[in-house]
Amino acid sequence: MKYLVRDRIFAIGDDYWIETEDGRRAFLVDGKALRLRDTLEMKDPTGRVLITLRKKMFSVRDAMTIERDERPLATIRRKRLSLLRNHYRVALVEGTELDVSGKILDREFTVEYDGELLAHVSRRWFHVRETYAVNIVREDADVALLIAVVVCVIRMDERERGPGPDGDD
Repeated sequence: MKYLVRDRIFAIGDDYWIETEDGRRAFLVDGKALRLRDTLEMKDPTGRVLITLRKKMFSVRDAMTIERDERPLATIRRKRLSLLRNHYRVALVEGTELDVSGKILDREFTVEYDGELLAHVSRRWFHVRETYAVNIVREDADVALLIAVVVCVIRMDERERGPGPDGDD
């Protein structure tokens, strides 16, 4: 199943919809502008909070946490000692890890577990430059979690790189 995301919408306080490939609204990403730290909530179409994304405070390395029902679910960090600059590790609380690697800036990357492809992010499927897709490969995957991982990684990568060429963050 492919989910469509419009790019250039990651400013704090901005809200945006992630849609299915047939145009149905699947997730609302709600930026919380008045919070002390970078916080986003992913909600279902009825407004129920599914996942909360937070920038981890007081961390030696830049990190974001993913929470479900106010309980930690995962922590995302850039992978240490990686020859690839665009490589992130997602440590799930139950002890497993997901790897995110590829060209984050170009929206061409994958999310894998133990070498198995879980999701593929690509801009190639669209003619509109500001749109990319998150293709969830496994049918039994936690879709909200995988999309939250994609949102976090892109946000962290953009924060590290600083403002884009047009001055946007």
